[in-house]
Amino acid sequence: MAPELSSNWKKLQAQLKQESAAKNERKRKAIPTERQQNTIAKRRRLEGKTQIATSISISKSLSASTKSRSHEILKRKRKMGLGASTESPAESSIPPTTNLASWAEDNDISARDLADAYGSNRNGNPTSTAATTVDKINCGLVEDVEIGKYIALDCEMVGVDGPLDRSVLARISIVNFHGHLVYDSFVKPEEFVTDWRTPVSGIAPRHMVTARKFDEVQTQVAEIMKDRIIVGHAIKNDLDVLMLTHPKKDIRDTSKYPGFRKYATGRTPSLKILAAEILGLEIQSGEHSSIEDARAAMLLMRRHKSGFDVDNAQRFPSMANGGARPKGGGGGGGKKKKKGKRG
Repeated sequence: MAPELSSNWKKLQAQLKQESAAKNERKRKAIPTERQQNTIAKRRRLEGKTQIATSISISKSLSASTKSRSHEILKRKRKMGLGASTESPAESSIPPTTNLASWAEDNDISARDLADAYGSNRNGNPTSTAATTVDKINCGLVEDVEIGKYIALDCEMVGVDGPLDRSVLARISIVNFHGHLVYDSFVKPEEFVTDWRTPVSGIAPRHMVTARKFDEVQTQVAEIMKDRIIVGHAIKNDLDVLMLTHPKKDIRDTSKYPGFRKYATGRTPSLKILAAEILGLEIQSGEHSSIEDARAAMLLMRRHKSGFDVDNAQRFPSMANGGARPKGGGGGGGKKKKKGKRG
C-alpha cells in the first residue's frame, strides 16, 4: 500500500505544476508566430517612417526659422557694396536721424532723387549709400546725369617704389549732390605697382585690363571739378594723387569740419566712424569702395550743410561778403560830421 502524501506535500506539488505551466506559457508567448513577426516588422517600418517624417518636419521648421532670422538680420544691416542696394523697409531698425525729406524740399530736391541715390525710407532718412540702381563700374563719365554745383569724390590708391610705398591713383569715383554716380574709372599707374593693397583698396591686377591712362582721367576729372564745390574726406590726399589743385574756398572736407571732432576726442575722425555715428551706416567693413565713400562724404556734408556754410564763411570772410572792399570806400560806414552852429 502506497504511503499517503501529506497535505503540505500536495500543496507543494500543485504549486510546482502551476509554476511549470506558467513558464511554458511565457515561452510560448515569447516565440511569435510568422504572422506576428510580419505584423511587428510592419509596425516598426511605420514607426521608422513616422520618425523620419518628424525629423524632416523639424529640420524644415528650423531651416525656415533660420532663414527668417537671417532675413531679419539682413534687413537691419545697412552694409554697402558696389552693386545694387534695394530700399530698406520703413519698419527696419534705423537709428534716429535728421529728417532729410523736409530739407530736400527746401533745397528743391525731389523725394524720388533722394530715394534713388540713398535708398531713403518714407521719413526721408537714408538707409544706405549704395544706389537703388546698379552702378556702372569703370564707366567713365555717366551720360544723362546732371552734375550740379556740388560733387563728392574719392580715390583708391596702390603702392609703388617698393619699401617707400608711395601712393598713386588706381581708381576715382565722383557723385553729384543727390548721390548719383557722375564718373568712375580705374586708372593704370605709370609706374610698377609693388603693393596693390587689395584688402583695403579693392584694386587688383585684373582691373588694369580696362583701366584708363592717368592723363586721360586727370583731364576729365579736372573738367568736372571746374567751378564746382568739391566734397570729400581728407581730400588733400585725393588731390595729391590726381596732381590737381582746387580753390580752398570751394572745398568741403568732412575730416576737418569742427563739428565732427567730438566723434574722435578732438582728433581727425575717420569716415567710417562718422558714417556710423552720424548716419547710422556701416561702411569700409572690407574692401573699400570709392563710390561708397564719396556718397558717405556727400551725405555727411548735406546733413550738416548749414554748419559747413558757416564754417566756410568764417574761414573766407572776404569771399562770403562778395570780395574785399577798400578802406573808406564809400560804404557809408564813416562817422558823420557834425554841423557847426551858425554864427
